Amino acid sequence: MNKAHRLLAVFLVAGLSLTGGLTLNAGQVQEPKAETPILVTSCGQSLGATTVKVILQKVKLAYDLDPLATPETLQVKAKAGTPYKSLIIVMGASLKGMGAAGISIDDELKRAASLMAEARKEGLKIIGAHVGGMKNRAQGAAAGDTTDEQSIDAVGPNSDLLIVYKEGNSDGRFTTISKGKGIPLIEVEKLLDLVPAFEKLYGK
Repeated sequence: MNKAHRLLAVFLVAGLSLTGGLTLNAGQVQEPKAETPILVTSCGQSLGATTVKVILQKVKLAYDLDPLATPETLQVKAKAGTPYKSLIIVMGASLKGMGAAGISIDDELKRAASLMAEARKEGLKIIGAHVGGMKNRAQGAAAGDTTDEQSIDAVGPNSDLLIVYKEGNSDGRFTTISKGKGIPLIEVEKLLDLVPAFEKLYGK
C-alpha cells in the first residue's frame, strides 16, 4: 500500500469528519443509485481496488474483493441465491501487480470484458472507478507504457456509472467518456470524499 492509500486508511479508521466535494456531470437530473452486494475487482491489478475496499468498509456496505474475478464468480453467487447487484471495476494498471499475479494487460482486458458481459447479462450495475491521480496515469508511466490508458479504454465506455478522483481527470479524459457515451459521472475533490459519494450512491 503506497503513502496515499495508507493516509486514506488512517483518516477513515480515525473517523475524521468529511466535507463535501462531489459533483455530477452537467445534465444529470437524478443522482445515480446502486444496490448491494458488491463485487470489487480491478482491470490492471492496481492498488485502487484496495482504496475502494477501505471506503466500502467505512460505509459498511456488503462487498467481496476479488482481484481476479471472472464470469464464474458472478454465476456461483447467483446460483447460491445471493446474486451480486453491483460490479465495481477499478481502472488503472500496475506492471508490478500484474507481474506478481503472472498475468499481462491483455489477460486483464479479456477478463474485464468477459466479466462485464456477464454482469450485464445478469443485470448488475457496472461502476467504473478511477481513484488515482495523473501521476498514476500516462504522466507517471514509463516510456511506451500504455497499460493504464488501455484499462480506462476497456472499462470506462462500458460502464453504467463512472466514479473518479478529480485530479486524475484533470485532462477531461473521463468527462469526455461520460459525455460521449451518456454515462453518469461522479467526480470527487478528495479521496476522502469517496465516503459520502458511496453513501449517496447506496442510500446509506
